[in-house]
Amino acid sequence: MSEQAFTIGLIQLPVPEDRQAAILAHEKAIREAASKGAQIVCLQELFDAPYFCKVTDADRFNLAEPIPGPTIERMQELAKQLGIVLIVPIFEKRGAGVYHNSAAVVDADGSLLGVYRKMHIPDDPLYHEKYYFTPGEARSQGTSPIGSGPNGSGPDGSGGFRTFDTRFARIGVLICWDQWYPEAARITSLMGAQVLFYPTAIGWHPSEKEEWGHAQADAWRTIQRGHAIANGVYVAAANRVGHEPEPGTDGLEFFGHSFVADPFGKVIAEAGTGPAVLIAECDPARIESTRRSWPFLRDRRIDAYGPVLSRYLS
Repeated sequence: MSEQAFTIGLIQLPVPEDRQAAILAHEKAIREAASKGAQIVCLQELFDAPYFCKVTDADRFNLAEPIPGPTIERMQELAKQLGIVLIVPIFEKRGAGVYHNSAAVVDADGSLLGVYRKMHIPDDPLYHEKYYFTPGEARSQGTSPIGSGPNGSGPDGSGGFRTFDTRFARIGVLICWDQWYPEAARITSLMGAQVLFYPTAIGWHPSEKEEWGHAQADAWRTIQRGHAIANGVYVAAANRVGHEPEPGTDGLEFFGHSFVADPFGKVIAEAGTGPAVLIAECDPARIESTRRSWPFLRDRRIDAYGPVLSRYLS
């Protein structure tokens, strides 16, 4: 785990229909982030295609690819060339009929450290993710936080909440809907993550934006700032932007507002609703000083938390 300060970058872009154009746009943004000093760069959820879960369509499974596969291998070459860590969220084909909303973590030497597979899968209007994605496996009770694979619980280094020891820092990756769950943030923080990265694709239904838009974006930001405060870690959320149409619907307008919060919950960098390359410095000393002042992890009553494993307590 690094004790040196490090710099992170978040990429916030609209996503064109053409996959190669999307990848090229993100590669350009990655290079810009690296030129600004970013050592760890996080792309937005499902970065290389428009958000396809607005409808259920079996042909859209063809967007998926394995990890490693062409896109990840391309990003491995780029990470090695630039000497940076990349968090690359894609639609993963794990096997016949088994697909995940995943994020590959590539170290600064181009090596693939492993994969995080989204644990919480939503099903809402225009967010039909349960149709497409198998949730990541939960780690078996009693399994070591490191497990039998590299930085993970499974033989392929996957499964459950996890951390990745990169060249610059120990990081945790969670994906979009995961960001509403304090349990996910807590477990990943207890595993030593210095930053919780949340690649995201969250937006407004255009017909609801006027009434609910401000409150929704504020709630999204607030819950994640709460994770930073409760766990004494940095939180970094990378969201996409732009209106993405879908025949027969109003489509979705992704609202951006990517941000980085420090362990005190202070927002130290934030984008607007347009394309952006966001840069922020993270200092592990800030984690230590915050946890000394607010020793929430010390004072946890772990002997009293068994009921949280129940679905509901009547």
